[in-house]
Amino acid sequence: MELIGSQLSGDVGLKVLLSPLSSNIVARTACCAVGIGLPVYSTFKAIEKKDLIAQEKWLVYWAVYGSFTVAEVFSDKILSWFPLYYHAKLAFLIWLQLPPNYGAKQLYAKYLKKFLLKHQARIDKFLSMTTNEINKFISSHQVEIDFLRAVAFKCAKTAKEIVSDTTPESSINGQNSPGRRLTDGSDPEHDN
Repeated sequence: MELIGSQLSGDVGLKVLLSPLSSNIVARTACCAVGIGLPVYSTFKAIEKKDLIAQEKWLVYWAVYGSFTVAEVFSDKILSWFPLYYHAKLAFLIWLQLPPNYGAKQLYAKYLKKFLLKHQARIDKFLSMTTNEINKFISSHQVEIDFLRAVAFKCAKTAKEIVSDTTPESSINGQNSPGRRLTDGSDPEHDN
């Protein structure tokens, strides 16, 4: 019976994935789960276990995934119109992670590493220049940044106060929230 149930759920999942009406929604969600969710958790496990081999594997994956994402920013609007684009993307993301060959490792060794080594000096120069410009901008606009930080903090504090005033804590603590009347109409703060 258990075998029939797993076969049935597999058939239903495959039909939903390949159904024309919901296919892009399901495939895009699967791309996010497979491309980001699983690798984030796997990276976490590799770091916490101090497994250097797994850490290297996931660093390579993130380098390839990041490069793919940069390329996709420019091509996604065009490619997404092609039928089954998100299905192909899902298959690609799975291939990047699958043992024994780990597609990410192959792409990194064959293309990404060579490209980055060739352009490393230019990239380092660009990053250094960008960092300097950002630091100059921050130092010359420190007053405005401090003002925006204070406004954001005050807004967050006010929002927290508003939420805590409207949240009935009485159901949690067994007490009445400030500014609320009891069910009999009396005000506990002014009855004394």
